[in-house]
Amino acid sequence: MGRLIVASNRTAAPGEDRAGGLAVAVWDALAERGGVWFGWSGAVVAQESRGLRIFAVGAVDFALADLTGAEHAGFYLGYANRALWPVFHYRVDLAEFDDAAFDTYAAVNRRFGRLLHGLLRRDDTVWIHDYQFLLLGQELRNHGWQGRVGFFLHIPWPAPEVLAALPQHARLARGLAECDLIGFQTRRDVGNFTRYMVEQHGAEALPDGRLRVFGRTLRAAAFPIGIDADDVMRMAESTEARAAAHRLGRIIENRALVIGVDRMDYSKGLPQRLQAFGRLLDEHEGLHGRVNLLQIAPPSRETVDAYRDLREELDRLTGRINGDYSDLDWTPIRYLARGYPREMLAGLYRLARVGLVTPLHDGMNLVAKEYVAAQDPADPGVLILSHFAGAAEAMDAALLVNPHDITGTADAIRRALEMPADERLDRWQVLNAGVHQNDVAAWRRSFLAALDGMTEAVP
Repeated sequence: MGRLIVASNRTAAPGEDRAGGLAVAVWDALAERGGVWFGWSGAVVAQESRGLRIFAVGAVDFALADLTGAEHAGFYLGYANRALWPVFHYRVDLAEFDDAAFDTYAAVNRRFGRLLHGLLRRDDTVWIHDYQFLLLGQELRNHGWQGRVGFFLHIPWPAPEVLAALPQHARLARGLAECDLIGFQTRRDVGNFTRYMVEQHGAEALPDGRLRVFGRTLRAAAFPIGIDADDVMRMAESTEARAAAHRLGRIIENRALVIGVDRMDYSKGLPQRLQAFGRLLDEHEGLHGRVNLLQIAPPSRETVDAYRDLREELDRLTGRINGDYSDLDWTPIRYLARGYPREMLAGLYRLARVGLVTPLHDGMNLVAKEYVAAQDPADPGVLILSHFAGAAEAMDAALLVNPHDITGTADAIRRALEMPADERLDRWQVLNAGVHQNDVAAWRRSFLAALDGMTEAVP
């Protein structure tokens, strides 16, 4: 078996965070098989450097390329995050369709494809990750690469009529189709992709799940990503976790805790979540002084206008609800616009009676799985989960909600707070078994086994 070559926008090179599903899974795969992790160095430089910085960490080689300021603005901040991210999350209204930004996106994929091709050996297997590199497989083919190429999309693939809003959607589809195996988080994503290829490009859907399109045959399948559940469980019992839970517990005293942990992004449904908690307090006076919402939302991409607007809306909603309902000894919402270490979060998850995971659209949402894995088996909390999170396909023992339904979400919070212990335990046991069985190692093994099973690239 040849080397594994992984391409992702960011890597887990020294100095980068190796915590989290993708980094752990990729690192383990590379450590087992040997290979190269290729991606952006994280550096923005004044003048393009044509070379790569290559170094080894144990059995893993890293190959890192810089971006110029113009490339960072057009490729990353521009097309990837102002066009692809909003459209793939069903927010066409927030998308910016800039031809120059797409040209930069395509140029970075072209340059990175040339650099990556120079590293490849005949029997290597290439595994490309996420929306920043939709054209990378095609660029490898353009340089003559005939080996296996797999691609995994970590965000949703939208419905065909939504994707078609992208002026360059056909170019992206043609580039992506140069991969042999395309992995998605959910069956819904696979269905959207298949329908898009059939409706927009006349693809032939074969009975075994493969597609014949653009003169090639490829396979699209769901590979739901998981977490290292045992590691999260250990973290929830760590000294750091216990200290964080004790620190917050002294403040909330005997009140029930509802927790949300999300990157500050318009896809996460944060305003709707705060509105639902406010509606809960509007309609249930008996809960006043008895429940707290802790919302942790570290800022992201603050240079993008939509994110600044979201921050202002969250500040306003939190102020309004706390202003309406706070008392001398109770503030209903604790809103923290900063990040915390994973050990501390695990302790807070265990303390919380309710985990509130209500994105408007999400590829998977690993917070839902981390909340479950962190629970006390003797006294678990209740997971409330959006229908529109990829995790909902396999986690139907949670309380599933439509995050746009403010009253329905408020009712679910109340139900979770009042749920009898035996029902809480039954639901958690089902969820926990699934989280452990379908963990991040199983995700990585299943994708690579499917890719390895494709003995050669199909012309």
